[in-house]
Amino acid sequence: MDPTALLLARFQFAFTISFHIIFPAITIGLASYLTVLEGCWLKTGNPVYRDLYHFWIRIFAVNFGMGVVSGLVMAYEFGTNWGGFSQFAGGITGPLLAYEVLTAFFLEAGFLGVMLFGWTRVGPGLHFFSTLMVATGTLISATWILASNSWMQTPAGYKIIDGRAVPVDWLAVIFNPSFPYRLAHMGVAAFLATALIVAGSAAWHLLRGDDNPALRKMLSMAMWMMLIVAPAQAIIGDQHGLNTLKYQPAKIAAIEGHWENKPGAQGVPLTLFGWPDMKSETTRFALDVPHLGSLILTHSWDGQFRGLKSFPKQDRPDSTVVFWSFRIMVGLGLLMIAMGLWAVWERWRGRLYDKRSLLRFAVYMGPSGLVALLAGWITTEVGRQPWVVYGVMRTADAVTPHGPIEVAITLALFVVVYFLLFSAGIVYMLGLIREGPVPGEGANVHEGGPGEAHTPSRPFSAAVGGVASPAGHEGA
Repeated sequence: MDPTALLLARFQFAFTISFHIIFPAITIGLASYLTVLEGCWLKTGNPVYRDLYHFWIRIFAVNFGMGVVSGLVMAYEFGTNWGGFSQFAGGITGPLLAYEVLTAFFLEAGFLGVMLFGWTRVGPGLHFFSTLMVATGTLISATWILASNSWMQTPAGYKIIDGRAVPVDWLAVIFNPSFPYRLAHMGVAAFLATALIVAGSAAWHLLRGDDNPALRKMLSMAMWMMLIVAPAQAIIGDQHGLNTLKYQPAKIAAIEGHWENKPGAQGVPLTLFGWPDMKSETTRFALDVPHLGSLILTHSWDGQFRGLKSFPKQDRPDSTVVFWSFRIMVGLGLLMIAMGLWAVWERWRGRLYDKRSLLRFAVYMGPSGLVALLAGWITTEVGRQPWVVYGVMRTADAVTPHGPIEVAITLALFVVVYFLLFSAGIVYMLGLIREGPVPGEGANVHEGGPGEAHTPSRPFSAAVGGVASPAGHEGA
């Protein structure tokens, strides 16, 4: 296939999946957050939890709808642009995605309507159960998607028969070597991204002087989440890195900008900053910390791991890209840990809600969870190259043989449509966040019967109709 067409096909898939992954991540985090809010409301009767539930469920409804729409495109792209991969690995990835539909999507679809529109139509126990099932569905969905993607990273439980990957052990396929680490890493990333959005939203309102118990509760819950989960993510990331070193050593070498080991039993330094040059096979302007690379990746002072020069040139991932995408992810993760610690310090001093420098930092950090998530996926996927199924099938053999003009036209259409459609949706969600939670909002929910103003028909209806404004029917 024309190298330009291959590059464009890869860029098209990267573009569409980068847009898509944002929405499932927020859906996973918000669904669990809503479950916690409703559970706290039922247990304590504190109306603040109820008001927050009705505020965030509107953002959840819009985000869920955009996630479904953007996800549909991915299934078609496998057939149109990656026919070679579908033919080779469809016997494995196809059933995994089908399991996701049968177990997760049906579960979400079955209870989503009750969750969005059943607040006054069903009992509180059933409504909470519906919210819990939707949250469970998002986690099950992530499980199957990560099982499929992890198999592509560390394939197991298969045989190649007549040029196709055939499953021989489904447990080995699903629970492949990288699956537990990648599932935990992605799940926690979704929770962190959501907590940062919640914290940033609360901080923005508090900086404007919109102080109320709901905003304080938002900030408090998000900062507790940050304090606990951000360090946990660092530990998970360390274990994931050790797993990657074992099964994808070229990826680790590229991430570290590590080209070769020095003679003798010398430890590998950690290159904090630099510019890996693939042509000259060196990392320019490197700022190294001696032995730290060995300590992190081998947990020993003088441990060594393979450098990029030990791999054939055609099997090396692009170190320039993954070196920096990884550092963006880690750098933002360290800032998240710092924010959690700063928040607990100000909480102890009684200044959590009026320390303006902390609130401004929380606002700036609001989108950082999603940026870190995208940087992590770039590291994972670019680091796997040139393989689509690591060590088994090359990306160049997986693509459908289109010409560069065809791929360029569809890519341009995707860029235009995605920016128009999803930018509008994101702006709309930001507008909902800008309104902020209103005290007593949950007590003014009105849902009409057939033919009345608040009869919902689509998930997006919940953003403005299914969960009414405090003004009641007239306000909607």
